[in-house]
Amino acid sequence: MSAPAAFPWEEVMAFGLGRLRWPPEQFWAATPREIAAAIRAHRPEQADATDRAGLAALMAAFPDA
Repeated sequence: MSAPAAFPWEEVMAFGLGRLRWPPEQFWAATPREIAAAIRAHRPEQADATDRAGLAALMAAFPDA
């Protein structure tokens, strides 16, 4: 059995302090679940992306005018 992977502190700190611009006090006060939720909220979800046909169907169903 191999050792578990090290926690990716560099990436997590770069995200929390850099992308979210949390001050250090806020970053270090956040729980791992809060940080994970923030990461999920900013991750692009390609599975939910609408293609051109889907967009056309939505525009037909919900016209602006």
